[in-house]
Amino acid sequence: MTLDVLYFAWLRERIGQPRERIETDAATVRELIADLAARDDWHAAAFSDLAAVRCAVDQQLASLDAPLAGAREVAFFPPMTGG
Repeated sequence: MTLDVLYFAWLRERIGQPRERIETDAATVRELIADLAARDDWHAAAFSDLAAVRCAVDQQLASLDAPLAGAREVAFFPPMTGG
């Protein structure tokens, strides 16, 4: 499947780009992260601490075990704080 992957905040800085379109066979977000981390050192650094990464699938907050079937977009960002 083809996915648009978006990166925000320090993930974007570590990877060096705000978005990319990728081809993947990943069934879950966690599998997608493993595929991305295996691409190069920049992706590996960005995903080295999964406790510091949140995601959204098609603009809906999702867990790392969320399925990707039918998804078009996955966004990664640091945890949000409110006030």
